[in-house]
Amino acid sequence: MAATPDQGRRGSPYDSEVISGAPLFAGVALTVSGSISILLGVTGITRDTVFSSPHYAYRFDLTTWGWIHLVVGVVLFLVGLGVLLGKSWARAAGIVVAAISVITQFMFIPYYPAWSIIVMAFDLLIVWTLSRSFHPAAVGGR
Repeated sequence: MAATPDQGRRGSPYDSEVISGAPLFAGVALTVSGSISILLGVTGITRDTVFSSPHYAYRFDLTTWGWIHLVVGVVLFLVGLGVLLGKSWARAAGIVVAAISVITQFMFIPYYPAWSIIVMAFDLLIVWTLSRSFHPAAVGGR
C-alpha cells in the first residue's frame, strides 16, 4: 500500500496558529471596549440630552464627546480585530489606543461616572495584558 500525501489539509485555514491566552483576551477585550465606546458615541451624537452637562474644566459639547468616543471606539474595534488575527502592528497599536481610551473616559467621568470608571478599568486591563511580554507560540504566553 503506497502512502499518499494528505491533500485535504494543504492550504487549510486550520494550519495557521490558533490564538489563545493573553492575545485572545486582549483581542476580545479591545473589540468589546470598542463596541461600548461606539454605543456611547452614537448616544452622545444622537441624544446628547441623555448625559448631564456639569460645569467642568474640560467641558465640550456632548455631541463633540460623542464623536470622540465614536472615533476611539471604531479604532479600538479595528485594532482588536488585528490582535485576534495575529497582526504584528496590533499589539503596540492596542496599547496606544487603549491608553487614549482611558484618557477620554477619565475626562468623561463628570458626565457618566459609573460607565466611565468601568470602561477605564477594562481599558487598563487591556493595556496591562498587551504590555506583558508574550509571544503566542511560547509556552505560558511569555
